Amino acid sequence: MNFVVVGAGAWGTAFALHLARAGQTVTLVPRRAEQARALAATRENADYLPGVALPPELRIDHELGAALAAAEVVLLACPSQALRETSRRVRESLGAARPRLVLSLAKGLELGTHLRPSQVIAEMLPGIPAGTLTGPTNAAEVARGLPAAMVLATRPVDEAAQAIQGALSGSTLRVYTTEDLPGAEFGGSLKNIYAIAAGCCDGLKLGDNSRAALLTRALTEMVRVGAALGAKPETFYGLSGFGDLVATCHGAWSRNREFGFQIGEGRAVAELMAHRKTVVEGYKTTQSFHGLCVEKSIDAPILREMHAILFEGKAPAKALHALMTRGLKRE
Repeated sequence: MNFVVVGAGAWGTAFALHLARAGQTVTLVPRRAEQARALAATRENADYLPGVALPPELRIDHELGAALAAAEVVLLACPSQALRETSRRVRESLGAARPRLVLSLAKGLELGTHLRPSQVIAEMLPGIPAGTLTGPTNAAEVARGLPAAMVLATRPVDEAAQAIQGALSGSTLRVYTTEDLPGAEFGGSLKNIYAIAAGCCDGLKLGDNSRAALLTRALTEMVRVGAALGAKPETFYGLSGFGDLVATCHGAWSRNREFGFQIGEGRAVAELMAHRKTVVEGYKTTQSFHGLCVEKSIDAPILREMHAILFEGKAPAKALHALMTRGLKRE
């Protein structure tokens, strides 16, 4: 099957490498022509995946239109806040080409609209099926071929989706399907927020008990918020919910957890954001999801306190105190 991966950060590069290793035809399209030339010349993404060789069968092209001409599946590997612009570039480069499916690899809600990734794609690419590919997958581990599992969320899960599921899967990556597109995308978005919270706990040196309590209540909140927004509760107990939550809250590689850790240690949010070279998806997703919960009158205490820490200057210790002294209730 012919795949095009748009975006050559760590995750886009790693997934393109996986597809090439699985025997699929895949073209990686970096945003910048100079990046494409560097990757093609060195066969390494030194900025995002240093030390990982890109096999000769992995095509690299900076001409998006040429790459899309034969594409059956397009994967958009960009931050959630850049998804609309990336989708616009794809639309302007498609010409007569019509891929079978466009998949988001992003995890977040768009600021202002509160739209999920597949909804942004559907708005920008009308008439082309949109979905998401999500789950607990660290780019470096996927690039090295370590075992992992993901969820392909599409509506419906028809023969075409099953064929794509088969093409995406291999001996090191097992892909499951679901029709609960909202649940898969809400889980991937919310876990980034809770990973920042877990990092705060670790930065404050609160211990294993507090992190266990946080993750348990975060999962409960994830289910409650997702169900209120129309998702299936059981989805959040799977790879796109609980699985991704555990990986991102514990992984030393997690940008969101490390961001929270530094806040817990006392670093200022504004300072951390001003000097970042990589995207912390949970930061703007906290802002967007908090706005959505306020709009829909959904009670989300952990999310509310994370918004207060990130956007209202509240000290993490005070946010924890607010959570610990809420009215008592049944589990």
